Amino acid sequence: MKYVLVTGGVVSGLGKGVTASSIGLLLKSCGLRVTSIKIDPYLNTDAGTMSPFEHGEVFVLDDGGEVDLDLGNYERFLDITLTRENNITTGKIYQSVIDKERKGDYLGKTVQVVPHITDEIQEWIERAAMIPVDGKEGPADVCVIELGGTIGDIESMPFIEALGQFSYRVGTGNFCLVHVSLVPVLSVVGEQKTKPTQHSVRGLRGLGLTPNILACRSTKALDDNVKEKLSQFCHVPAENIVTLYDVPNIWHIPLLLRDQKAHEAILKGLNLLGIAREPDLTEWTARTKNYDMLHDPVKIAMVGKYVGLTDSYLSVLKALLHASVHHRKKLVVEWVEASHLEDITAEEDPNTFKAAWNHLKGADGILVPGGFGDRGVQGKILAAKYARESNVPFLGICLGMQIAVIEYARSVLGLHNANSIEFDPKTSNPCVIFMPEGSKTHMGGTMRLGTRRTYLKVPDCKSAKLYGDATFVDERHRHRYEVNPDMISELEAAGMSFVGRDESGRRMEFHPEFKSRPGKPSALFSGLIAASCGELDELLNKSSHVSKVVGSGISNGKATYNGHQNGSYFNALNGSLNGVCVNGNGVHH
Repeated sequence: MKYVLVTGGVVSGLGKGVTASSIGLLLKSCGLRVTSIKIDPYLNTDAGTMSPFEHGEVFVLDDGGEVDLDLGNYERFLDITLTRENNITTGKIYQSVIDKERKGDYLGKTVQVVPHITDEIQEWIERAAMIPVDGKEGPADVCVIELGGTIGDIESMPFIEALGQFSYRVGTGNFCLVHVSLVPVLSVVGEQKTKPTQHSVRGLRGLGLTPNILACRSTKALDDNVKEKLSQFCHVPAENIVTLYDVPNIWHIPLLLRDQKAHEAILKGLNLLGIAREPDLTEWTARTKNYDMLHDPVKIAMVGKYVGLTDSYLSVLKALLHASVHHRKKLVVEWVEASHLEDITAEEDPNTFKAAWNHLKGADGILVPGGFGDRGVQGKILAAKYARESNVPFLGICLGMQIAVIEYARSVLGLHNANSIEFDPKTSNPCVIFMPEGSKTHMGGTMRLGTRRTYLKVPDCKSAKLYGDATFVDERHRHRYEVNPDMISELEAAGMSFVGRDESGRRMEFHPEFKSRPGKPSALFSGLIAASCGELDELLNKSSHVSKVVGSGISNGKATYNGHQNGSYFNALNGSLNGVCVNGNGVHH
C-alpha cells in the first residue's frame, strides 16, 4: 500500500479536502485504485451531533456513518463508497484505547499518548486503507489521507507524531506528503509573500514530517522567482511546487495538478512511475469545459434555516449542480432564510420579508432541504403551500418532505393544527411522529441511518420513471422522525400518493443527494431541474426507455436502482397538477 498525506498550514479553509480529492482523482486517472481517509482531530466520536453552523453538513455513508463533509468530496470526485472507518476522529481513537485498557489488553501498563494512542492511529489507518471502496475485490493501490486542521494545532499533535512514525515505518517510496499552504498577495505592494509558507513548513519539519510537494494557494500562479525562493527555504524541488490559484469552479483543480505535473512528482515519490499510465481526464475535462460555458440559467430557491453557511447544504448544492450541468443549465441558487417568509418578519422587517418572497416567487423551482428544530418551519410550510398552489416544481428532502405533508394536511384535509411532534408534542393531529426505535436520551448515532431500500409501489409515477422504471431504489437515510403511518390512508384519500415505501410498507424517508455524482446526477434532482426548465416530459420519456440504470451501484437489467429515493417530496408541477412525492412520498393531485 502506498500513502499520500495531505496537510495544511497557515490558515484553515484553504481547500485541503478538494486538493486531496483532486489528487485521488488524478491518481485514479493514471490507472491506480484509490481510497481515502479523513482525520478529524476533534473529540467528537463523529460529526453527527455537530451544528451545521459549526462544521458544515453531516455527510451520511452507506453504512450509516455520520462523517465530515470532505468524505462527500472524496466520494463525488472518485466515485467510490467509503465506510465510517474512513473517518478517524480523536474521539474514536481515545474510545478504542480506553475500551482496550478496560479489557486489560495493555497488560497493566501505563497507557500513554505515546505509544498507545499513536499506535492505535497507525493501526486504524492501515486497517481502513485495506477496505475496498470501488466495488472491486482487494485493497486499493494508494490511500490518500487528509489531516484536518492546521499544522500547529494542539489537538493534531498525537496524529502528527503518529504519522511521523508511520512514514518512517512504511519507508521511503511508500509515503508522500503534500503540504497545502497559503502564499498571500498583499494588495499594497502586489507581491506574493512566501514567509507564511516558510514558517508553516519549518513547523511541520520540526514535528518530524518533511513535505515532498508544496501545493500553494494563491490568487494567481506563482512567479518563477517565488518558486525558487520557496524551494530554497523549504527544501522542496521547484518542480514539486504547484500553484492552486483561484479558478471558476473546483472541477478545474485536478486539471491544474495535471498540467503542473503533480502526478509525476507523486508517482516518483511512491516509486510508481513505471507502473502508472499517463492521466486520462478526457471526460472530466469535457464536463468542466461544459460547466464553464453554460449561460442559460435555471433559478432554484433554497428555503432553509442554515443559509448563512452554504456548506450546511453542500451535498444538496452539489446534486443541484450535477443535475443542472447534465441538463446544460447554469445553476442560480436563491438563498431564502425560511423565517423571513413568516408573518412576524413582515411586522418587524417588511423589506426583508418582501425580498424573501420576491426571491421565492422569482424562482423556477423550490427546494426545501432537511434540518432540525422549529425555527423557520412556518416559513417552509408557506413555501410548500406556494409551490403547490402555484404549480411551481418543488423538491422536499427530509424535513422538507415532512413539512409538505403537514401543509397538505392543513390546507387540503382542513386539519389546521396538523403538525410534527418535533414542533408540537401535544398536537391532536400528528402528521409526523418520532420513530419508535429511536433514542430519546442519546442523540449521537441513534437516527435511522445509512442505505435502505425503498420500493416504488406505483409503477407509472414520475419517481419510478426518473429512476428508469425502477422497482426499488437504495438511498441513504438520516431521520429521527417519520410520517405518521396512521394518517397515510387519510392523506392518500385526499389525493396525496406515497409512491415509495420501505419493506414494511409504512415508511418513506430518504436523502437523494448523498449518492449524486458529477457524471451521474441524482434522479430526483435531475427531475427537479428538468421540471424547472419545462423539460420534465422529455426527461420522463427518455427515462422510460432505459432498461438498465447505470448508477451508484445498480443494475441487472431489471430496472432496479442503487441511487436515490428516500425522504424526499418531489412535486413536479410542470404546467399541470400531477406531482410526485419521493423518498417514500409521492403526490398525485
